[in-house]
Amino acid sequence: QVQLVESGGGLVQPGGSLRLSCAASGSIFSINAMGWYRQAPGKQRELVAEISRGGITSCADSVKGRFTISRDNAKNTVYLQMNSLKPEDTAVYYCNAQSFESNWYWGQGTQVTVSS
Repeated sequence: QVQLVESGGGLVQPGGSLRLSCAASGSIFSINAMGWYRQAPGKQRELVAEISRGGITSCADSVKGRFTISRDNAKNTVYLQMNSLKPEDTAVYYCNAQSFESNWYWGQGTQVTVSS
């Protein structure tokens, strides 16, 4: 089992920045890819960005050039640096981990609100 704990959400004005962190514990050696998803009210959960154990990244078109995902394997932590935030980025952000055995794990979610 893998446990994920997110931190760093909050309220920010449009154009501002936030950094989300997700610390993994438990069976960390089973973790392959990690990522961030988000879910806005009335919408489906969507992939924001993900990073492989080797550091290969991908992200949604809607956040390219604004969000950066990174990973510190020594600290078992994945980060999401969010710049130039827009009101449409408002959502609950969930950390995700995928094991080599194709098991999926989720954090509890952290609220990000972009509003003036």
